[in-house]
Amino acid sequence: MNQTLWSEKYTKPYPFSVAGGEISCGSHPKFGREVYFEPEGFTNESYIGTPLNQAARNSLEQDNMASNVPYSIRAGADLSEAIKIGLQVCADYQDRLTSNLYSTQ
Repeated sequence: MNQTLWSEKYTKPYPFSVAGGEISCGSHPKFGREVYFEPEGFTNESYIGTPLNQAARNSLEQDNMASNVPYSIRAGADLSEAIKIGLQVCADYQDRLTSNLYSTQ
């Protein structure tokens, strides 16, 4: 995801202070689907992305962890579309897992 592509697909202004990166998701049994942003160059497993939704913030707090990537959300940014993208990533991944599970039976 980068600033140029964002403006072509989404209606809200690009919410991140870096030119590009990845929106990812995870799942926590108690808090639900977590959405994060990882700036370019900080996407491998040694980095913890910037939490975008409450589930991600709660999960990090419970584990006494914090994001370790450069701050990447613009002041006053509307994160609703970024969160929606992350939740769709989760849903697509879950669909693929379910599809693969049933195709092997």
